[in-house]
Amino acid sequence: MGEKQQFDVWREDVAPVLSIKKEEFHELGYNRVTKEDLWMYVIDKQKKRKTFMPFYAFVDALLSIKPQDYMTWLTVNTYKEPIDWFKEFEAATETKGTGS
Repeated sequence: MGEKQQFDVWREDVAPVLSIKKEEFHELGYNRVTKEDLWMYVIDKQKKRKTFMPFYAFVDALLSIKPQDYMTWLTVNTYKEPIDWFKEFEAATETKGTGS
């Protein structure tokens, strides 16, 4: 088999690309997308590859993220790992209630 892929090594190098892509999503109205979200998306998609991916191809994968593909991935992952939407709210209200 080929070399083992280590995407985490490139994280700092692709930070400007993630920032650009995040800004692109924000301009399109997806204001809650973060660099971390985009990183997790591209890592999830690329970890399934069987062959070694060079750096330039990884950057291309980042730049090629489309909002509809990201939103589909986000929806599928939400169903896989349900989020407790009220956990944050309850923690915030408990903190306010004890501080008064």
